[in-house]
Amino acid sequence: MSKGLGLQDNGFAPADAGHEGLGIAGPVRLFLFALAAVVIAETIGNVTIPLGSNKIVLLPLLWALLCGAALGLAAPRMPGVLKMSVSEQRLASAFLQPTLLIFIAKLGLLVGGSVPKILSAGWSLVFQEFGHFFGTMVFGLPVALLLGIKREAIGATFSVGREPSLAIIGERFGMDSPEGRGVLAEYITGTVFGAVFIAILASFIASLNIFNPLALAMGAGVGSGSMMAAASGAIAAQQTPEMAKDVATFAAASNLITTTIGTYFTLFLSLPFTLWAYSKLEPILGRSRKAAIPADAAPVEAPHAEMKLSVLAIIAGWVLIGAYGLIGNAITYKTPVDGNVVAGMAIILGVVMAGYGLYGVTGRRLPAVVWVSAIGMALTYPGGPVAVDVAALTGKINFLALATPILAFAGLSIAKDVPTFRRLGWRIVVVSLMANAGTFLGAALIAQFFMHPPV
Repeated sequence: MSKGLGLQDNGFAPADAGHEGLGIAGPVRLFLFALAAVVIAETIGNVTIPLGSNKIVLLPLLWALLCGAALGLAAPRMPGVLKMSVSEQRLASAFLQPTLLIFIAKLGLLVGGSVPKILSAGWSLVFQEFGHFFGTMVFGLPVALLLGIKREAIGATFSVGREPSLAIIGERFGMDSPEGRGVLAEYITGTVFGAVFIAILASFIASLNIFNPLALAMGAGVGSGSMMAAASGAIAAQQTPEMAKDVATFAAASNLITTTIGTYFTLFLSLPFTLWAYSKLEPILGRSRKAAIPADAAPVEAPHAEMKLSVLAIIAGWVLIGAYGLIGNAITYKTPVDGNVVAGMAIILGVVMAGYGLYGVTGRRLPAVVWVSAIGMALTYPGGPVAVDVAALTGKINFLALATPILAFAGLSIAKDVPTFRRLGWRIVVVSLMANAGTFLGAALIAQFFMHPPV
């Protein structure tokens, strides 16, 4: 254990990983890997791929994710100093959630100054949440049944399969059940491919120019920080600078709503509805089809328990990620690292620390993202005593520059899940990706309807 970084033994010497404790070298190597991924990604910059009259824009955040994933996947063939252990990959995953709060803080600061504009969206922001929670089933369940997937389809399509969904299915059916295998498949597919898939999908849909960019932004708030960052960034990249800020703002507002009510919505509405829909559709679409997954199939491996980080380790991670964000901001957005930019990052980190502190002292009853977002919004709410100054300082840091290092950590954590992913079979992967597409498109369609109702 490293006393200096405050890393706990149970987080850094996992008995099931087959590796020795990480000590000081593991975290240092991990953050150097992340720095390399950020610099490479920001140097590559935005890459536009034309598709006829449309296009896909690949952002630095996507390159960072791919660089991190490539490093992890190539680890067995790399020389010792470049070889990432499974323990280091798990460490990357452990840092992912707290470092996402930096991105959330930046979005909260954007949202605060745009509260009147958000309120003007009216019912579109309220009802688009139904698209998030039912879109997964509407898009994914029929495809699953046509491919011969049985009750695994319930777990794979009632939500986007993040941690709360694992808990809901585990308590209701057990993780060794067909429904449990389905939600694990959705979880693993989302972990490995989710951000890449939704970034490419969002970029292509945005290039069609058939949706209001703000409707697509609301669709991007799927409840997963990394997927929201990837989707909103892909949409914003095709907009004017002012509209890009609005895209980030509305995506953040949507994601906050999804995060806050998501567990209750999936438990009391989307899961019961998916069970009902399965009972009605399976006799029509799936009864005559051979089961794609045998009843005695080997269970999908559950994700490892997350490593535990001390408060000191988390703070060190925040500071380093903030520094990486400033590096990316300088490379891609040509903003020199001067006193004002450093002050802006200090404010962002202060919002993160204050929000995380409230999260702890209130017994963790509300997600940390709620507290961080609330503090950020309060600081920049129009008419506030420091709103103008805070907005000016933090406005020098592009929100996409903060997403790049976070996606680098997501990429560095992927390789540990690939062996499990290979066992899923292509059918359940297709269904999982359809569910991810459904939550984005479902919300965007509903938001578009309320913004531009048919005459």
